[in-house]
Amino acid sequence: MLAKPQLQRTFVLVSGLCFAGSMVMGLVPLYVGQSQNSSGVPAALVSPPSEQDILREEEKGFSLVLQREPENQTALEGLANARIKLKDYAGAIAPLEKLASLYPDQEDYQTLLKEAKQQSQ
Repeated sequence: MLAKPQLQRTFVLVSGLCFAGSMVMGLVPLYVGQSQNSSGVPAALVSPPSEQDILREEEKGFSLVLQREPENQTALEGLANARIKLKDYAGAIAPLEKLASLYPDQEDYQTLLKEAKQQSQ
């Protein structure tokens, strides 16, 4: 059997190695994550999404909400605004018509609907 001082040294040595190993393993993802993204492409080669891409994603998100809640005012407004910013005036007409019919006292919806109809021609 090992002597008590030798057992203590062995325990301290093993504990220290475990601690050092856990520190290294915790830091590795930080350095690896900076040089590559999840697809394995170097971060320097990945361009940020364009405004058009962001608007398309917003459009998809609002469309998904409207599938569950067809009269959701926020989603209807967001969808119409995203399509107007994408210059898809014909696509903005349907949500604007719905908003105008649901909220006839809101003149903004009527105005935007008229503008979208004019721009789509």
